[in-house]
Amino acid sequence: MDQVNGSVVNEFVLLGLAQSLGMQVLLFLFFSLFYAGIILGNLFIMFTVIFDSHLHSPMYILLANLSFIDLGLSSTTVPRMISDLFSDCKIISFHSCMIQMFFIHVMGGVEMILLIAMAFDRYTAICRPLHYLTIMNLKMCMLLVMTAWIIGVIHAVSQFVFVINLPFCGPKNVGSFYCDFPRVIKLACMDTYRLEFVVTANSGFISMGTFFFLIVSYIFILITVRQHSSKDLSKAFITLSAHITVVVLFFVPCMFLYVWPFPTKSMDTFFAIVDFVVTPVLNPAIYTLRNRDMKAAMRRLSQQVVSSREMS
Repeated sequence: MDQVNGSVVNEFVLLGLAQSLGMQVLLFLFFSLFYAGIILGNLFIMFTVIFDSHLHSPMYILLANLSFIDLGLSSTTVPRMISDLFSDCKIISFHSCMIQMFFIHVMGGVEMILLIAMAFDRYTAICRPLHYLTIMNLKMCMLLVMTAWIIGVIHAVSQFVFVINLPFCGPKNVGSFYCDFPRVIKLACMDTYRLEFVVTANSGFISMGTFFFLIVSYIFILITVRQHSSKDLSKAFITLSAHITVVVLFFVPCMFLYVWPFPTKSMDTFFAIVDFVVTPVLNPAIYTLRNRDMKAAMRRLSQQVVSSREMS
């Protein structure tokens, strides 16, 4: 890979999150607990949807895919972030850096489309309930999931093909605890202004446009419900509040990271931690604690576990 792009740099230096031992231990406990929550929470949703036949509907199939993406997105950065806390030399190889950036943007692109698909699912269920089963059938659900993955890969490849061929010949300090296109592009030994704009447009403007599109869509759904029946407005708002919360948690950090390119290190670190650590652990809580079907499925699953233990 180094020979392909003519680079003489074969490794990059990542940013340390803490200098004192006390802060390192505190961050180690914080990230380890949150990552354990990410794994357990998202795997729980995935297995519950897979094994509970009552949840074999488009909404929960999309939710299971979202949990898979959250787990994957977090796993691209958090394990290394934890292992680097006590390391004096925070080095990442050129190949590992490129792979990390690629999968971050694949997962991020897929999640973006999945959130749009979930908004479409809620619009159909709330605004066109009589046609819901016709429109959001299993075939449509699978098509939406496949489309999300295809667009996610295209989103990542469209940036990756440019970055992989940049000449890296001197600076190695990424300036962050993980590799990402905006940071790595700055280290190239050439004028990258146009490429920086492409990355900002690809990740930043698309994130911002998608965010406002989703918020407007949810507002439109609520207005539509209010016009038909004011009594159903509170019920619809409770249903949509979980989706709106997840959309805000995912897109707001993305907009700050990419729309305003190359922010200060403290801001970059804060929003990146929100995206990779906080949001993936909150999503399972948001969707399970505020959803009757998921609560019922959790009770059925726990009863099955208890009964299987009694039988054994």
